[in-house]
Amino acid sequence: MQIILLHPRFMAKSITLGVRHIALLIVIMLVVVSGSTAGLLYLATQHGAGWNLPFMQNALSRMQQQDGNKTDRYVKENIAAMAIKLGEMQAEMMRLDALGERVQGLAGVQPQEFNFREKPGRGGIEYSSSRHPPHDLSMSEFQRTLDALAKDLGYRADYLNVVETTLMNEKIRIKLLPTIAPVNVSYNASGYGWRLDPITGRSAFHDGLDFAAPVGTAIIAAAGGMVTAAEYHHEFGNLLEIDHGNSIVTRYAHASKLLASVGDIVRRGQHVANIGSTGRSTGAHLHFEVLVKGVQQNPQKFLAAGASQGKLVALQEN
Repeated sequence: MQIILLHPRFMAKSITLGVRHIALLIVIMLVVVSGSTAGLLYLATQHGAGWNLPFMQNALSRMQQQDGNKTDRYVKENIAAMAIKLGEMQAEMMRLDALGERVQGLAGVQPQEFNFREKPGRGGIEYSSSRHPPHDLSMSEFQRTLDALAKDLGYRADYLNVVETTLMNEKIRIKLLPTIAPVNVSYNASGYGWRLDPITGRSAFHDGLDFAAPVGTAIIAAAGGMVTAAEYHHEFGNLLEIDHGNSIVTRYAHASKLLASVGDIVRRGQHVANIGSTGRSTGAHLHFEVLVKGVQQNPQKFLAAGASQGKLVALQEN
């Protein structure tokens, strides 16, 4: 592109403009126009309200209305989202309360000691240090607080689920331990260990406990389990064996009548037989054994543990 300059006092001059010069001129023009527009817009927004120009006031009103509409729409959208989150948290709180009450019951904690549905007391002075001055929550701060609280509720629910499962397993395990006396009598006719055999008079080891009681007295299961033997034995007489899992078996001998059959699932404290004097016996009594991995143990250790636990529960209830 060639430009010719004419002047009366000078000779004619020609200027040749290349593509780079044209591009530079266009950029300069765009910068000047943009700067002018931005300056006018700034003056209009900052000082336009004081100018008594109807078109300027109308334009400012429309801009302010658009900004207000955007703000209202943003607030409404955020409030709707937070309302949904709040509803989810309320449902989670109800589930957490129910779960807490179940855990409370499994742990033996009394409602008067800890009530999940009662708000804890809180208070204190208003802290107004210069380092941490109080302020109103912004929308973003409130959203972050809600998100953190929702995440914390999830963690606590997971933790309570683990605690509930552990307590439930422990409760089931305790119910499968032979810790209640199989006969309601106040003393043992013969204990576990060495003694004089009542028939031969020789020193012999006694593998269980003997509970003397009239014929027909109820024999109950010392723990829940499955009946693995219900038969007549030439020495034990009418014999019942119950497998409680974890390699623990209880044995009930010399019964007059067996009320359970092989394969039956019996619960803790269930009436399973009646006392008698069948087999190698000198009179009506129950011979009770506890075996762990096939080896006889002292039943008194299990019964003493059950008695201690019963006393602890009674103290908690009182």
